[in-house]
Amino acid sequence: MSDRPRFLRIFVILAVFGLGSLFSLVNKSGFAAIRAVDVIQLIGTGMCFGAAILALTLFLRSPRAS
Repeated sequence: MSDRPRFLRIFVILAVFGLGSLFSLVNKSGFAAIRAVDVIQLIGTGMCFGAAILALTLFLRSPRAS
């Protein structure tokens, strides 16, 4: 059985979480005066995007089911 569909689902879920977190952070009124909690949120967002890119790469490189 191929892991290909699983990697695509992982990519979509992580990308949605990352985009939601990023939009939430950018829409805050105090974005110019960034706080420590905002830095942690940015790090988490970056981790979501990094994992999403990894899942997409694994999806594209995995062999197709015959």
